[in-house]
Amino acid sequence: MVVKSHHQKFIDVTGMISDYTQRALISVGLCHIFIKHTSASVIITENADPNVHRDLQTFMERIAPEDDYLYLHDSEGRDDMPAHIRTVLTQSSLFVPVSGGRLNLGRWQGIYLWEHRAVATERQLVVTVSGLDTISGVEV
Repeated sequence: MVVKSHHQKFIDVTGMISDYTQRALISVGLCHIFIKHTSASVIITENADPNVHRDLQTFMERIAPEDDYLYLHDSEGRDDMPAHIRTVLTQSSLFVPVSGGRLNLGRWQGIYLWEHRAVATERQLVVTVSGLDTISGVEV
């Protein structure tokens, strides 16, 4: 699954992942989401108040500022090493339960690709759904 990212933004991928999960025809199981990059994350966070995203971004900027010239790794720019740090502090993969053929997320939860680099790019997510098709009783 390819997602176009934007400058240090949260991209809501819940709908894409949900559609993929429903097409897998699994009644009960797990959906695994993995991002194939070292400078972006996949997270579950609140989907209702955009201030949550702003606060998370501000927090990360304090922990791993881009203007810190102490970083040795800067071959792709000043945002390179801070992006790696931010990824290590968050997640590169998630498991979400599947119940009744749908993602079993909480009311205010969304799945987001969190871009940590300053430039827009394409990111690849690997989505794997496994479990039981309760209609046929076949494990998939």
